[in-house]
Amino acid sequence: MPPGQVRPLTSHYRWYICALLFFSTVIAYVDRGVLGYLKDTLQHYIGWNAIQYSNVLVAFQIAYAIGLVGAGWFTDWLGTRKGLAIAIVLWSVAAMSPGAASSVLTFGIAMFFLGLGEAANFPACIKTVAEWFPRGERALATGIFNSGANFGNVACPLLVPLLVVAFTWRGAFVVAGATGFVWLVFWLLMYAKPEKHPSVSAAELAHIQSDPGERVEKVAWVRLLPCKETWVFAIAKFLSDPIWWFYIFWLAGYLQETFHLNIHSNRLPVALAFGLSSIGSVGGGWLSGAMLKGGRSLNVARKSALLVCAVAVLPVLYAPFAKNLWVVVGLTGLAMAAHQGWSANLFTVVSDLFPKAAVASVVGIGGMVGAIGGALFQKFTGYMVEWTHSYIPVFAVCGSSYFVALIIVHLMTPRYTPARLD
Repeated sequence: MPPGQVRPLTSHYRWYICALLFFSTVIAYVDRGVLGYLKDTLQHYIGWNAIQYSNVLVAFQIAYAIGLVGAGWFTDWLGTRKGLAIAIVLWSVAAMSPGAASSVLTFGIAMFFLGLGEAANFPACIKTVAEWFPRGERALATGIFNSGANFGNVACPLLVPLLVVAFTWRGAFVVAGATGFVWLVFWLLMYAKPEKHPSVSAAELAHIQSDPGERVEKVAWVRLLPCKETWVFAIAKFLSDPIWWFYIFWLAGYLQETFHLNIHSNRLPVALAFGLSSIGSVGGGWLSGAMLKGGRSLNVARKSALLVCAVAVLPVLYAPFAKNLWVVVGLTGLAMAAHQGWSANLFTVVSDLFPKAAVASVVGIGGMVGAIGGALFQKFTGYMVEWTHSYIPVFAVCGSSYFVALIIVHLMTPRYTPARLD
């Protein structure tokens, strides 16, 4: 803050920062969602088959895995303001570049750089929340910005058809990608650390800094990798994250080809399916919290919530056999809601079992493993669809993976005790 400048008497500026994080997450999910929504449309122009399309998605997932490894370090090194700014420039350019692509290779290159840039969004947002919010408000702030993922998935099918009509499919990529630069202007104008920000009142700054100081010891990966609790989380991410990526990149195309829809008539079904996912994100977290308040142990509360989510996923096994569009929308929407509830509880497991200084590293390791699982599942989906012309094997995995993951979680951590990092 410049010398002599007077702070305002009151302010709530931290929530404006939270709003910026929400919109960066919306933009990230719209940018990656354009390709999934236009999958069948692009097939007529690019001429790709299911296997080639899966190769494009693998490029994104591998880059995302690589990006997650270094995103936290990159943000810590440059600081939140510069780190997130550079990331959104990279991913915005990458998101625009499919507008100039003309082959599977050029689409793959564009998606690779999109994955590399977007990997920084979540670590940077978490770091920003830690800088701007006291512990008691961080869960709420994280929930708000993370809901941008659901909002972006709903916005994509509503906006993309309009962009295609106005600017063609190439222009849809360019316009969607360019929104990142609009966000960047607001970020650079509005963001500074709270102690240096002239719009933050003395009372708000005291509130932000109200937590007692704590000794933070950096935990090296070499201490985390041998720990079984690290692999409990990583294996669960490996088995469940790919299912979410399947819905993002394949669901719109599946509905379009199965029920002979076009990009305009496909808007409401896809938006409704993703809209249902927001219910699970809130409901899953509430469920385990309610059980804890009711006197249940952490072990029972977390695993019971995961079990409820795994059971709620099961009806999606019927999706490839259903002949009614809205039945499929309901089944996939329920499965996506259950995934979000599962994900909310799985992330909480990390904070239950690890000290705060290790949480970000464990999440990064698990996210990387989950992205690798996503890349493998993209290839599996591409080959199954191309060779069998059926999504039955794919939905079989989508419906069963959560139970397999839960069994592994329980067998590896039957008593749910904190990780030992000796």
